[in-house]
Amino acid sequence: MVQRRRGFGRVRRERSGRFSAAYVGPDLQLHRADETFHARIDAEGWLASERRLIDLDQWAPPGRRRPARRSQVRTPRREPDGPTVGEYAVAWLEDRCDRDPHDPQALRPSSVKDYRLLLSNHILPGLGNIRLSELAPSHVEAWYRKLGARRIPRARAKAYSLLRTILNAAKNDPDVPLAENPAHIKGAGRVPRSTQIHPATLDELATITEAMPDELRLAVQLGAWCALRYGEVFELRRKDIDALHGVVHIRRAVVWTKGQVTNDRPKTSAGVRDVTIPPHLMPMVTDHLANHVKGGQEALLFHDRTGRNLRPSEFQAAWHAARDAAGRDDLKFHHLRHTGAVLAAQSGATLADLMGRLGHTTPAMAMIYQHTAADRDRLIADRLSQVAMAAIEGPVRAESPRARASGATRSAVGLEQPSLLDA
Repeated sequence: MVQRRRGFGRVRRERSGRFSAAYVGPDLQLHRADETFHARIDAEGWLASERRLIDLDQWAPPGRRRPARRSQVRTPRREPDGPTVGEYAVAWLEDRCDRDPHDPQALRPSSVKDYRLLLSNHILPGLGNIRLSELAPSHVEAWYRKLGARRIPRARAKAYSLLRTILNAAKNDPDVPLAENPAHIKGAGRVPRSTQIHPATLDELATITEAMPDELRLAVQLGAWCALRYGEVFELRRKDIDALHGVVHIRRAVVWTKGQVTNDRPKTSAGVRDVTIPPHLMPMVTDHLANHVKGGQEALLFHDRTGRNLRPSEFQAAWHAARDAAGRDDLKFHHLRHTGAVLAAQSGATLADLMGRLGHTTPAMAMIYQHTAADRDRLIADRLSQVAMAAIEGPVRAESPRARASGATRSAVGLEQPSLLDA
């Protein structure tokens, strides 16, 4: 059914949940988009681009046109006043979505998802109807203050950063009457960390691992000891594990957006990396490959019953129960990376080592730390295992038979260790 009336064209939500778009052209005929869209904002972007062609007297029936790559954002503009913030923002996002994945300005699926939410929830409601030619710093400041009153500092900072990026593009677009970027509030794009992250201790990590289902225990261990991101862990395949040399190859990451899965490159260019697996973890890796991974090099290490990527909701149910068992209901899976970073640092890793192992960099840091050596990473992994195995050689405490059996299981996978993270 039609969701709402528009000034130009119409957007309809179909039974499939996708959106169709259509309009009456200058030839008085109804023209429909040749595809449906995943989100309403995409359908609106298509209408905006069609309207601009009409305004510029460059329109032809869609069926007679050949696709042509844009050299700049197709600005939906009404002469002589120019487009609104909302019209330009939708066209800007559409342009970034259409780019080749190898284009530096192309957006990752996760970024597209975030930007759509920021536009629809924060930017368009307050600024969408203001024309770019009339947008003043006072408009931006009033909008920013209003967002602050809603007590969402992180979302406000991200929304402001996106707005500033879009307005910079508009300023450099010769078809847009915007001489200066009116978004110049000092520090508005940064948000101070309101909560301190407390990495899991080794005891907590052991408890969480034991509380997880057998087929998911290795995910927790890789997240911590190899400091992998969630999307990296759950896109790992048999071919990514070099069991002979004890290395995991990070080449892809899985991203879920509105129930759809995308297998994309890692978050940063440095994210494409090889991480040495601490030796104490290799028996667990070998056992997992033998008992929980289907045949074939493309088989996922962690999968659902059909062998496909495990949905986040399926993992989170087990994760929440396990972290609660450890008394850490505040712990997120991503926090395991902090555990891995702290352990590596305590094992003697330099800042360069950490940047290379975690696949985390900035443009400025890349020039300094891009030459992390593979043999140095091997040394870090060996030292991590020394930390893990330290308790095995320590004094034996009086324990019940059940406790000794549990301790043997924990030691076998490197979980019975002194808690270096308590300090």
